[in-house]
Amino acid sequence: MIDFKSTLKMAIVSLKINKMRSMLTSLGIIIGVSAVIIMLAVGTGASEKVKKDMESMGSNLLTIRSASAKSGGVRMGMGTRPTLTLKDAAAIEKNARGISAVSPVSSEAKQLMFGNQNWSSTVYGTTPEYFYIKNYEVESGRGFVPEDIKNSAKVSVIGSTVATELFGDLDPIGKIMRVGNVPFKVIGTLKSKGSMGPMDQDDLIFIPITTAQKKVFGTDFPGTVSMIVVKGSDPENVTTAEQDIEEILTARHHIGKNQVKDFEIRNSAEFQEKMKSTVQTFAILLASIASVSLLVGGIGIMNIMLVSVTERTKEIGIRMAIGAKPSDIRIQFLIESFLLSIIGGLIGVITGITGAQIVQISGVMSVSVSLFSILLSLGFSGAIGVIFGYYPAYKASLLNPIDALRYE
Repeated sequence: MIDFKSTLKMAIVSLKINKMRSMLTSLGIIIGVSAVIIMLAVGTGASEKVKKDMESMGSNLLTIRSASAKSGGVRMGMGTRPTLTLKDAAAIEKNARGISAVSPVSSEAKQLMFGNQNWSSTVYGTTPEYFYIKNYEVESGRGFVPEDIKNSAKVSVIGSTVATELFGDLDPIGKIMRVGNVPFKVIGTLKSKGSMGPMDQDDLIFIPITTAQKKVFGTDFPGTVSMIVVKGSDPENVTTAEQDIEEILTARHHIGKNQVKDFEIRNSAEFQEKMKSTVQTFAILLASIASVSLLVGGIGIMNIMLVSVTERTKEIGIRMAIGAKPSDIRIQFLIESFLLSIIGGLIGVITGITGAQIVQISGVMSVSVSLFSILLSLGFSGAIGVIFGYYPAYKASLLNPIDALRYE
């Protein structure tokens, strides 16, 4: 029967005798595990950031955009030919099932001015429901009320970036700013939502859609809007709402069975799933690249263990001569290989977590070290030690005791 305890002690003593070589042998595993931890942390952090960004945009959303126009036989981007109207939004709100809110939207880049300060931003003409649909919260003042829309009031609600750039340390509430050449009273400021990729979700200004159409944007197509956003009452009802909206708009726009639709409906859930899938694929790719260094470390362990078998041939012969079985020799070398790998893995985990924290503190990107990535890295490093250590261990166990004792 194999005396595991004494075999383990022998393996540890053997590694201690060659401390420097043991450390250098583990270096490949240390680097590999550190790289895997950091890469998975980057991937997990990116996934969480995407999830947070998606939540900030609102959930259960349907976005309806106008069709694309054609110019010289070339189809332009969506929304280049206005086909949606305020009446379409009203019809959707009245007839579509499974919805909790509808808001028509028109948007355009405009120059904003206050005193001697000016700032270019995106102006959104919309309704009170938009804030609820897109998860915007009023920080100070108030949002729109139905009377603002009905009376085409010249009032505005601004994002935190606009507030900072135009008003600095001043309280914007009650101040008169200009959107283009039209004066607007600031009635509210919004809580910051931060950036989503390159898009600053706070660099915007909202005005009543009726005011936007009559006094700010101007249009060759009165009553048209850039898009209509719809919030489903719950995730299960979004598909039903999407089907109803398609039927409503198809009927209102008199689109025949074989005709191309002059609108497009986008489901936020589908977009979110695509983003999550992309991020997960990116994380797996990063981890796969990093794991190559683990394999290189495993090859390094195998090489050193083969050298060790050759150097310790006489020692192996003596052990066999006094009664050690081939299985004892095999287990000892496997334990040595496993210890080299797992010790390197533990050091690599510590180094990887430290590296991930440095990345987080530096603000370069958001990272998140998960327990799964730690256990995966340790398990993989242990497996590398066993797999790459097996051949040297097997070779050692096949030595003939007499030949081994004669070896110089």
